[in-house]
Amino acid sequence: MNEDQNGKPSRRKLFIAEMIGTALLLLIGLSSVILMFGEGNPFEELIPSLAMRRALNGFFFGAVGATIAVSQVGKVSGAHVNPIVTMLFWLMGKLTGRAAIGYVIAQFMGAVLGCLPLFVWGSMGRSISFGATVPGEGYSNLTAVMGEVLTTFGLIAALIMFLAFHRLRHFTPAMIPCLFAVMVPLEAGISGTSVNPARSFGPAVISGVWQGWWIYWVGPLVGGLLAILVCNSFAKRIEVAKLYHFDSDPEGLIRRVQRPQVALPPT
Repeated sequence: MNEDQNGKPSRRKLFIAEMIGTALLLLIGLSSVILMFGEGNPFEELIPSLAMRRALNGFFFGAVGATIAVSQVGKVSGAHVNPIVTMLFWLMGKLTGRAAIGYVIAQFMGAVLGCLPLFVWGSMGRSISFGATVPGEGYSNLTAVMGEVLTTFGLIAALIMFLAFHRLRHFTPAMIPCLFAVMVPLEAGISGTSVNPARSFGPAVISGVWQGWWIYWVGPLVGGLLAILVCNSFAKRIEVAKLYHFDSDPEGLIRRVQRPQVALPPT
């Protein structure tokens, strides 16, 4: 067990695992986006329906996140791979503020590291800015923000409802790809269905495309906070800051922190 100078277990391994998990999510997930939607991709003829390709890609992207959650990486860090998910666990008192900041930094670092190998996709990747999220053609920034608010609300509310109940929480990873398979074809044309500031940050860094970048910070943040407020009574039942491997936290770093939970208005 790694320990710091005060004899407390080191959080370093949690942050490293979270960075690896986020890097894998973006590397594999955005590779699938490029392969399905990049210029000259083979799927355009195989699956002419754009909505169907979006649904399949949404399912696959969600399945990547689910696989990370059930993997050894998820066993260590909980596989948040999204600053908004980390915010949920922090507000519910399952992470200290310092740990939450460490998670978010690790997620953004992992996002950039995971996107760097996307350059191997060459012109196919560049044709869609390596999966960068931008407002859809014909949609205003406000509409794109609302799209991100609604989809992030859906994601966080679903996570709360599954994680709050013992009979449901082990099915959390299975819920994620199904949810994305529904959300992506409905909303991808509006904002790109990011629901994750780190997911938007990585491709923006390597592509240099920052169009409407603030949308993918403000939208998910507002949507996540609204979901926590609306589902507050259920969110308080969450026991550990993980999406799977709920009984694996031998050092007690991401289960209960020694501080009162953030007071939220009653629902």
